[in-house]
Amino acid sequence: MEPTEMAMDDYVGILMRRKWSLILPMIIVFFIAAAVALLLPPVYKSTATILIEQQEIPAEFVMATVTSYAEQRLQSINQRIMSSTRLLEIINRFGLYQDLRDKWTTEEIVDKMREDTQMEPISADVIDRRSGRPAEATIAFTLSYEGKETPQKVQQVANVLTSLFLDENLQVRSRQTRETTQFLDDELQKVRVSLDDLEARVAAFKEKNINTLPELIPVNLQTLNNVERNVELLQEQLRSQKEREGYIRGELANVSPELEAAQKDRIRLEELKVELVHLKSRFTDEYPDVRKTEAEIAKLERQLADGSRGSGKTKPDNPAYITLASQLSSTRAEIRSIQEQIRNLNAKAETYRRYIETTPKVEETYNALISERNNTKAKHDDLMQKLMEARVSQGLETEQKGERFTLIDPARLPEKPFKPNRLAILLIGVVLGIGAGIGVAALREFSDTSVRNFEHLSLATSFPVLATIPVIVTAADIARQRVKKVAWVVGIVLVVISGVAVFHFQVMDLNVFWAKLMRKMPI
Repeated sequence: MEPTEMAMDDYVGILMRRKWSLILPMIIVFFIAAAVALLLPPVYKSTATILIEQQEIPAEFVMATVTSYAEQRLQSINQRIMSSTRLLEIINRFGLYQDLRDKWTTEEIVDKMREDTQMEPISADVIDRRSGRPAEATIAFTLSYEGKETPQKVQQVANVLTSLFLDENLQVRSRQTRETTQFLDDELQKVRVSLDDLEARVAAFKEKNINTLPELIPVNLQTLNNVERNVELLQEQLRSQKEREGYIRGELANVSPELEAAQKDRIRLEELKVELVHLKSRFTDEYPDVRKTEAEIAKLERQLADGSRGSGKTKPDNPAYITLASQLSSTRAEIRSIQEQIRNLNAKAETYRRYIETTPKVEETYNALISERNNTKAKHDDLMQKLMEARVSQGLETEQKGERFTLIDPARLPEKPFKPNRLAILLIGVVLGIGAGIGVAALREFSDTSVRNFEHLSLATSFPVLATIPVIVTAADIARQRVKKVAWVVGIVLVVISGVAVFHFQVMDLNVFWAKLMRKMPI
C-alpha cells in the first residue's frame, strides 16, 4: 500500500485510538519516579567556612619560616586529615554508616567518607605586591560533610573535621618553625666548632711563622732598609777611623819604629783572633780558612814571644809616644766596635732577607687558612642571623600572629535535606513518562496493519467502496467507557497526591514533617 499524507484528523484519530497506550506508560513511569523520590533516604549536608588570615606583623619586620603557599598547605593538611586512621576513628566515634558495615569492607567505608567530605577553596582576584599585577589567591575555603545520619550527627562530624583542620594547621606551622630553628641551631654549632678549630690553626701558624707573615712584609722591608742604611753609615765611619788610624800610626812610627812594628803585630793578632771566632761560628775546625787563621795566630804569638825575650827594652816614657799610642788604641777599639756592629747588622740584614724570601712560601698556606677562616666566619654570622630570625618567627607562630585559619562560619544544623531533589526526580519522571507513552503509542500504531477508512481500503484493493457500516455501541461498551473514566480520574488523583507528597518531602524533612503533624494532632 502506498503511503499517504496524514492530515490533522488522522493524528487526532491516532491519539483517540492509542490514548491508553499513551496514558498507561506515563502513569507507570511517573509512579516509579514518585516512588523513587519518596523512598530515597534524605542526605543532610553541613558546611563550615574558614578564612585564611594573613600575617598581622608586616613581613618587612618579621619573615615567617613557613614557605609553603596556602593552597599547598591546604592539600597537605587535607591528606593528613583524610587518612584512614583518622577517618576510621571518626566513623567509630559517631557510629557512621551502620547500614554498610555488614556489606562493605572497612576500606570501602573509609573511601565513602572521603567522598562525603568535601573541601572547596574560595578564590578572589587580588593585586600581587611583588609584581603589581592582578592574580588569583585563595582567601578562604569551605569544609562540608554530607551523610544519611541525623542532622545533629552530620553537624557534629562537620565540626570535628573543622577542628582537625584548624589544629593541624597550627601544628604544621609550629612544627615547621621549630624544626627550622633546631636545624639552624645544630648547623650553627657545627660551624662554630669548625671556626674554633680554624682560629686555633691560624694562631698556631702565626706563632710558628711570626716573622714571615705576609702582613709583616712592609715592616721587614723597612727594617732591612734601615739596617742597610746603618751599615752604610758605619762603613763610612769605619773608613774615617781607618784613615785616622793610619795617620796616628805614621806619627807613632816617627817617634818609635820598633815598638810600632810590635804594636802592629799585636793589633794583627787581635784582629786574627776576632776573625777566628767569627769563622768558627760559621764553619768547622777543619775548614781551610779556619786552619789558616789558626796557623797565622800561632806564628804571630811566637814572633811576639821571641821579640819580647830578645829585647830587654821597655816601652818609652815619651809623652808624645804615650799620647799617640793611647789615641791609636782608642781608634783601633773604635774600629773593632764599628766592625762588630757592621757584622751584627749584616747578620740582622741576612735574617730579614731570609724572612722576606720565605714569606711567599708561607703566604700561600697562610692565605688559604685565612680565606677558609673568613668563609667560615661569614657562614657563622649568616647562620646566626638566620637563627635569630627563625626564633622570632617561632615566637610569631607561638603567639599566633602569623598566617592562620579562622573559623568565620561554623557548621550549622541542616534544616532540610541536601539531596535527593525530589521535585527534580518527579519532573524527570514526567518527562520520561511522556516519552515512554509517545514511544509505546507510536510503536503500536506503526505496527498495526488494520484498515481504518474506505479510502485506505480502496487503495489497498483497487475496488470502489459501495457502503460503510457505522459503529454499534452496546451496553457492555458503555460500561467499559464508565470504568475507563473512573480509572482516568483515579489516576489523575493519584498523580496529584504523589506530587503533593513529593513537594512536602522536598520542602521539609520527613521526620520534621511527622513531628509537626503529631504536635498539631490532639492527644
